[in-house]
Amino acid sequence: MAAKIGGSGGDKHTIEQTADINITPFIDILLVLMIIFMVAAPMATVSIRLDLPPAQPPTNPTEEKEPVYITIQDTGQLFIAEKQTSIDNLAADVCTALGGGSCQEERVFVRAQPEVKYSQFMEVMNKMQENGFFKVGLLNEDIS
Repeated sequence: MAAKIGGSGGDKHTIEQTADINITPFIDILLVLMIIFMVAAPMATVSIRLDLPPAQPPTNPTEEKEPVYITIQDTGQLFIAEKQTSIDNLAADVCTALGGGSCQEERVFVRAQPEVKYSQFMEVMNKMQENGFFKVGLLNEDIS
C-alpha cells in the first residue's frame, strides 16, 4: 500500500492512504516465465524413433492347470480337492494332484475352517515348505 504524507492545508502530519498497486514487477515476472516456458516446451517434446517388431500371439499357448486346494477341517482332517490325506502323505498327494513333474513350481491354495487351531494350520504350512512348496496361497472363504 502506498501512503502520502502532508498535503494542501490543514495538519502537516496527516497521512492519506492510497490503494494503487504497482503491478510492473508482476508483469515482468510473468513475461520472464512465459519466455522460459516457450523455450522449454519444444525440448519436452523430443521423440526417439523406435523400430519395434509387430506383436504376434504365442505359437504354443500353455494351458492353465486347475488350482489345487488343500482344505483343513476343524477335526484335523486334510483334503486335497475331495480326496482325504494325512500330514505325512501331503507332499506326495499334492504332487499327484498337480500331475507330477516339477510340482513345487505350481501354486497351491490352502484354506481352513474358522475353528482350526493355529498349530494345525502351521503344521500344514511347515510341511509344504519342508517339501519345497513356496508358492502357497491362503484363501479366506467360508468352506462349511
